Amino acid sequence: MSPLLTTLITMVVGLVAMAFYTLLERKILGYVQLRKGPNKVGVMGLAQPFADALKLFAKEHNRPKLMNFSAFIVSPLLGLTIALVTWTIYPNLAAAYFMPLSILYFLALSSFNVYTTLAAGWASNSKYALLGALRAVAQTISYEVSMALILIAALLLTPAFNFFDIMKFHFSPTAFIAPHLFILWYITTIAETNRAPFDFAEGESELVSGFNTEFSAGSFALIFMAEYANILIMCILSATIFFAPFFISFTFALPILTLEAWILAFGFIWVRGSYPRMRYDRLMSLTWKTFLPWSLAAILLLSPLTAAL
Repeated sequence: MSPLLTTLITMVVGLVAMAFYTLLERKILGYVQLRKGPNKVGVMGLAQPFADALKLFAKEHNRPKLMNFSAFIVSPLLGLTIALVTWTIYPNLAAAYFMPLSILYFLALSSFNVYTTLAAGWASNSKYALLGALRAVAQTISYEVSMALILIAALLLTPAFNFFDIMKFHFSPTAFIAPHLFILWYITTIAETNRAPFDFAEGESELVSGFNTEFSAGSFALIFMAEYANILIMCILSATIFFAPFFISFTFALPILTLEAWILAFGFIWVRGSYPRMRYDRLMSLTWKTFLPWSLAAILLLSPLTAAL
């Protein structure tokens, strides 16, 4: 199979998974709040994601008069593109290409999301959108520092720099050796994807809707899709790094990896339905005064162990 066709199939699979993940979230949040989720469109509401997509892309696209046209149009599309390109590096039997440094590639792609968020907020020429974008940029940059350091500490126990080798050579699950690293990483991924209780970029009570206030119809749908696609790929990569099945062949490990990724994705929804939004200063204090020292300490403690191995 050609790399181009494999890449397209991967992106389509990512979009379908993202669509049904939104349905799963609405169902779970419904039961958490003692109500029914979507259950009218199709059998048990299974067609709801496609009905939502049709509704959003068929609506009129309203744009502010004083917006920056090019950045306003390009930023949602660029955000979804970055999310879908990230999907091409997860380990599978028919990957388009196996990058020897795919983990560094992942870090580079995740840092690009900052620019799409900033461009979306700035181009809207709205104070609410700009404030939400500045919050999101500060939050994302701050948590990327600790995320990179936690990842470096985890890689000390996993001597490979691409996700395919981690699965192929059956390295031991990092989460069992250093469980505190997984806890720090999981909380960091929630903050990195702007999810509740860390969704300060979209605080309805003070920012209307944050950086996407002025976006509607298809452009809002693209931002929405990018957010959920990023959540799923983060869960897949988290399962690969911390829970790689080390006792079976690569072919049979993939279904287990998929199940682990969905359990982690379920955790994102569970946290959203359980905890209220934090205060912004506490969120920033958490990464600089807690996660950063812990991640640096983990690197210092695990380095001698790696040298011994």
